[in-house]
Amino acid sequence: MHTQQLAILDAFDAARCASPAMHAIDIAQRLAISEGELQAARLGRDVTTLSLAPAELAARLCQLGEVKALTRSSAAVLEQQGHYPPPASAGLLLDPGGLDLRLHLHHWHWSCLIRDAIVAADGHTLTRHSLQIFDRHGRALHKLFSLESSLPEAWQQLAAEGNNQPPSFTRLAQPPSRPLPQAPGLGDDWARMRDVHQFFGLLRRHGLQRHEANSLMEGRFTRALSAATCAQALTQAAANNLPLMLFVASPGCVQIRSGTVPAPQRQRGWLNLFGKNFTLHLDDASIDSVWQVHKPNRDGGVTSLEAFSHTGELLLQIYAERGEGNAERSDWRHLLDGLEAREAAA
Repeated sequence: MHTQQLAILDAFDAARCASPAMHAIDIAQRLAISEGELQAARLGRDVTTLSLAPAELAARLCQLGEVKALTRSSAAVLEQQGHYPPPASAGLLLDPGGLDLRLHLHHWHWSCLIRDAIVAADGHTLTRHSLQIFDRHGRALHKLFSLESSLPEAWQQLAAEGNNQPPSFTRLAQPPSRPLPQAPGLGDDWARMRDVHQFFGLLRRHGLQRHEANSLMEGRFTRALSAATCAQALTQAAANNLPLMLFVASPGCVQIRSGTVPAPQRQRGWLNLFGKNFTLHLDDASIDSVWQVHKPNRDGGVTSLEAFSHTGELLLQIYAERGEGNAERSDWRHLLDGLEAREAAA
């Protein structure tokens, strides 16, 4: 082993010994390395590289039995228990109400199987098996943890096909901030949308990021809200039994949870939804801006609540649950319209 790899392993082992429940991302941040670099240092010991093409790996997820699936942005973590559906097409895993994902496979750079020693509530040490996917910067894109009492044959087959080939990562450089650009014709293009998926093409045509488009359309299709409105919206939706669609995205995966939500609970500074088969953890102190966003479609339009970081990253997106072809719920629009607007800058 290289000296750097040994140093990372020693630091990892020391951190886990002192705090067995410490997450890998927290250990990596302490070491000033990416989570991918941390896990790659464990190759040959308790980590195995999977060299499958991303589309082939995605197609095998439905064979892995019951799992806990996890996707995170920099300030939100969505965890769900369930079974992956067979892919409807490359990167499209459709199961509204279950594991419902959109996979951006071109971002999948390194996949691996990980074995972690976990101390159970009764004091016994168990082995936790996970499959984790990283981008070229070492950011975790998606994780799944086996919930089966014994590993399914398909999981064992993946392990048999694995190897100790190390990945190569590049440092992530944040793009420089820029003044809000002008986008002539944006409003007209926005008004012509008939499907929310046309929004991505709209952004590309105008060379905009999502938060920039929201700012340009303020007062017409968008409304700037107080940073506290995410917690308020979740609390009101829980109280009124209003079913929501929660979107949490990494660069390589969008995970969607649909259904009613429990009342939020605050623990250790984070806002949490503890549902029967899902949890949402939200570091709402990291929210820099929140927008109410209306997009036209053939069914009268849909409205979302969107929370962003100071860098413009979409942290959490919320819609009302809606069947294809149905109009948006009026109680959701009423809830959003009642949320506090952001105070104008002095």
